[in-house]
Amino acid sequence: MMEKPDKRIRDFITEHHVLTLATSQNGQPWCANCFYAYHEDENVLIFTSDDETRHIQEALANKQVAASIVLETSVVGKIRGLQMTGKLELPEGELAGKVKKRYLKKFPYAALMETKLWVLNIESMKMTDNRLGFGKKLFWPS
Repeated sequence: MMEKPDKRIRDFITEHHVLTLATSQNGQPWCANCFYAYHEDENVLIFTSDDETRHIQEALANKQVAASIVLETSVVGKIRGLQMTGKLELPEGELAGKVKKRYLKKFPYAALMETKLWVLNIESMKMTDNRLGFGKKLFWPS
């Protein structure tokens, strides 16, 4: 089993709740913003989206996606952001139960809606954290 990402990366992911998902098809890029929950033990981001959305249609055609999470600030010394790559999948079996429980813990109102959960299986991450020094980067896997 691969080592977990640096605690500073895991904490950053947990502190936030919106990711920007980037997909592409036929050379045309697309971005979508999604509320997410992080399942640290599985190292996946969980979000809900309809099958008919452009980003899901493109991810079904090309599972390899990119995503980012960013802290909005105009203070240079506080800039933090995370870019990642991974594969988008429908969770199945035991994983489906784990991610549903985690997502509903973060967003309990989602239990009242018809939702379809997706997971982003994270393959690589690069975090910029200016609190550690200007332009300081953390990588996973390292």
